Amino acid sequence: MGNYRFILSGGGTGGHIYPAIAIADELKRRHPDAEFLFVGAQDRMEMEKVPQAGYQIEGLWITGLQRKLTLKNLMFPFKLISSLLKAGKILKKFRPDAVIGTGGFASGPTLRVASGRGIPCVLQEQNSYAGITNKLLKDKVDKICVAYDTMDRFFPADKIVKTGNPVRGDLVENFKDKSEALYHFGLDTQKSTLLILGGSLGARRINQLIAKNLDLFKKLDIQLIWQCGKLYIGEYKKYASETVKVLDFVNRMDYAYSAADTIISRAGAGSVSELCIVGKPVLFIPSPNVAEDHQTKNAQALVAENAALIIKETDLEGQFETIFTDLHKNKDKQKALAANIKKLALPNATSDIVDEILKLVNK
Repeated sequence: MGNYRFILSGGGTGGHIYPAIAIADELKRRHPDAEFLFVGAQDRMEMEKVPQAGYQIEGLWITGLQRKLTLKNLMFPFKLISSLLKAGKILKKFRPDAVIGTGGFASGPTLRVASGRGIPCVLQEQNSYAGITNKLLKDKVDKICVAYDTMDRFFPADKIVKTGNPVRGDLVENFKDKSEALYHFGLDTQKSTLLILGGSLGARRINQLIAKNLDLFKKLDIQLIWQCGKLYIGEYKKYASETVKVLDFVNRMDYAYSAADTIISRAGAGSVSELCIVGKPVLFIPSPNVAEDHQTKNAQALVAENAALIIKETDLEGQFETIFTDLHKNKDKQKALAANIKKLALPNATSDIVDEILKLVNK
């Protein structure tokens, strides 16, 4: 057949956008002449991030439903009709061989129309608790690639393929020597190193926690790589020192992961998948401000395998010092957590997802 043509749709958050870009990159690696088009939501971050990755994108006039009665909800039916019509025009013009949805409300209209026209459709669900858009599309698509077991709670079992979540290739291929990594950050090779990850924007509650416990870390002789986020760097850069490296964004995550002895992190699906590959002891502090509290569910799936620790934000005051101090001092626990989280890694996820897409296209 001629050149492949793929539409990828998903967005609203990086957790939906970056997996779609990773899938497109792998499809492009295998088929350099393939054509790609992304479909996202107008005025959301995908309209910036996707072109930065080198792909074209079309925007739909669509938003998610709010949990309470608002003017936005009253507008939703009009936005949905508009998006379904525009998705139809996009599909007619681009004529894709397959459509891939990675979650987020923008993918709903695109995959709904595509499936109705008999175009092969694949969903990629990142979380252990399925998103509402993917649940609504489950009966329309051909395959559903997931990262966790027991996802037949949400999707037809015969459509599910456990692949894992796409992660950036440099994490799989380019782990650095620990001494080299510590040197990169200007840290001491003889001290224990804690890496704190709150996401690219930062996590207010985690930042407050770290600032409050700097004396504890000093007492335990721990040095920090503290990614506080670009929203908070102005507030927290004053804490920077020889043993506390305060960064708005970590450009070299391969160095950061290699330098770390222990990690404190949010529990977004992408972060969890990366941390499984990294194989270090992790304490998750899930964000409570996400749909269906899915970060807590992601973290609990690992805790159930003795592969990580978790503290909810509401329990930090009473539990953090005890739990973290025990983790730092208990080397056997560190080894067990690291070994168990590593067992859950699925480093070939992107390749496996693309295999499923191409199987459908070539049927």
